[in-house]
Amino acid sequence: MHEENQDETPPRSFFSPPPEGTFSALRATERTPMNCSLKSTSDGGTLVLTLSNPEFKNALGPEIYAAGVEALNAAENNPEIRSVVITGEGANFCAGGNLKRLQANRRQPPEVQDQGVKGLHSWIDSIRTFPKPVIAAVEGAAAGAGFSLALACDFVVAADNALFVMAYSNVALSPDGGGSWTLSRALPRALASELLMCGTRIDAQRLHALGLVNRTAAAGNALNEALKLADQLNARAPNALGSIKELINEAQANTLSQQMDAERAHFVRNLHHPNGGEGIAAFLEKRPPTYL
Repeated sequence: MHEENQDETPPRSFFSPPPEGTFSALRATERTPMNCSLKSTSDGGTLVLTLSNPEFKNALGPEIYAAGVEALNAAENNPEIRSVVITGEGANFCAGGNLKRLQANRRQPPEVQDQGVKGLHSWIDSIRTFPKPVIAAVEGAAAGAGFSLALACDFVVAADNALFVMAYSNVALSPDGGGSWTLSRALPRALASELLMCGTRIDAQRLHALGLVNRTAAAGNALNEALKLADQLNARAPNALGSIKELINEAQANTLSQQMDAERAHFVRNLHHPNGGEGIAAFLEKRPPTYL
């Protein structure tokens, strides 16, 4: 979904990694209501990335994609960060792209838009391959690339007022951000076709029933619920969670035999990791584990 009332100027991002081991709010310089920034804050062992352009429903742009990749790269190398939450500032998660920018790109060589979509896809791919859990905390609208962004995360926590829509076909466009890949695997073909071809809106309760939303929350509380889930994940061994995420990513392309080979390799590696010894010892001694 691309909002028609977006500004022609592509949103700007102001993310730069904070010093190693610290994550704090990033303030834009000379920020106008048209600019979009990716804010970074921490909550215990969780990095919270906030799409910040609430006047325009946190619409996306190329600089935001690069900032998202950069933020995850920094978090991957920081052992203090055990999980990531992606959310939107204000009443909405993300309205997708910028129709006026897309209209302007029609006057440019096709390579210009091609590079923009590659940027989005690089961010989506970095979320899927990031070795730590990523949670989407969704309030209000998650449209187009915003819907795809939420689907790319390992978990989705949605407020009960959240609405998800793939409205590309309303403006004679087709999906990006991997939305068609995820929906066609997670849903029956007929329902995936309806969402993608008809641009049908679907609410958080129905997506929860279908298994695409993990938890629902009262309006205004999606981030709090996502942080509670993150706390549960942060208490588990990061190497084990990284293995599980990798196994899930590989499962659909693997045969059963290939998947069991991968499981064997991960299991043996995790058993001989220091966290494997700690987890087993803590269980046998009936105490909470303390993982590296």
